[in-house]
Amino acid sequence: MNDVFPVNGMDAVVFAVGNAKQAAHYYSTAFGMKLVAYRGPENGSPDVAAYVLTSGSATFEFRASIRPGTDMARHVAEHGDGVIDLAIQVPDVEAAYAHAVANGAKGLAEPYTLEDERGKVQLAAVATYGETRHTLVDRVNYAGSYLPGYAPAEALVAPPATKGGRLFQAVDHCVGNVELGKMDEWVEFYRKVMGFTNMAEFIGDDIATEYSALMSKVVADGTRKVKFPLNEPAVSRRKSQIDEYLEFYRGPGVQHIALATNDILTTVDHMRAGGVQFLDTPASYYEDPELRARIGEVRAPVEELKKRGILVDRDEDGYLLQIFTKPVQDRPTVFFELIERHGSLGFGKGNFKALFEAIEREQERRGNL
Repeated sequence: MNDVFPVNGMDAVVFAVGNAKQAAHYYSTAFGMKLVAYRGPENGSPDVAAYVLTSGSATFEFRASIRPGTDMARHVAEHGDGVIDLAIQVPDVEAAYAHAVANGAKGLAEPYTLEDERGKVQLAAVATYGETRHTLVDRVNYAGSYLPGYAPAEALVAPPATKGGRLFQAVDHCVGNVELGKMDEWVEFYRKVMGFTNMAEFIGDDIATEYSALMSKVVADGTRKVKFPLNEPAVSRRKSQIDEYLEFYRGPGVQHIALATNDILTTVDHMRAGGVQFLDTPASYYEDPELRARIGEVRAPVEELKKRGILVDRDEDGYLLQIFTKPVQDRPTVFFELIERHGSLGFGKGNFKALFEAIEREQERRGNL
């Protein structure tokens, strides 16, 4: 009742990429997403091509410059493929934008309306870390496939042969990496600008290995529909995964997107068959008697989790299953997490050491540890 910045949930994750047509095909075939909308030179966008894909409530938009010299082309040349916008659905764009700007946010686009024969959408945008933005979206009065100006598009491939014809149904959370000493600054930004609360924090031994360390805090709206973990590097013996990201992305940005699935075993099998590479988990992880005592009974046999490299963690609310992909582009920047929750509201704290050691093994192969 007293929420100063009410939100309805995530709207879309928008990527800037070098080739949007090929990205659309990759996420259709490997992630089981469905192409639903397109915008390009054929329908009023002479400089940028955009493909919109969905899976349940999760929406990804892939944008690419089709001419040199544009800001989109500059962004991809500097940062590589990556997330440029974490769009959020709000019930009142004007009120949300006014509150954000009044509390210190940099406005990027004042409230405006897009309209066509299928209705209208109201939007505005504010800046967050790096060159990332939050577009604020109210689409309650729109019946189209995405936004006015985007044409409906037919799916590129047949849907996955799974229940519901999809591999995941929602964006669970989106993780941002920021520079050393900036995490608390951005936690405070989300508190002041959006009224988000500090849901969890991980520091010290919680989130360190023999070689590298980082610190993390999770901000979320009051309903926990939108969750943004924020990471910063910590002083350590070698280069952390956050340091590596900041070096190759050339600044702060979105590190990974967690996708919620109801059947992580099937999802991993389909995605691996489609060419997605996942981090390896050593067999010793599953043979640890402390792990088995801690996790108790879970819906999937441990041997099936071991076969796929899926991690498991339990807290006071329940348990979760999770696995992480390797970076999905040439630069070691953006990757994905698959997560299946059974009551747990956490982020797999018990798996941090195993996860970070797996990432360090990949860093060492790349020569970046």
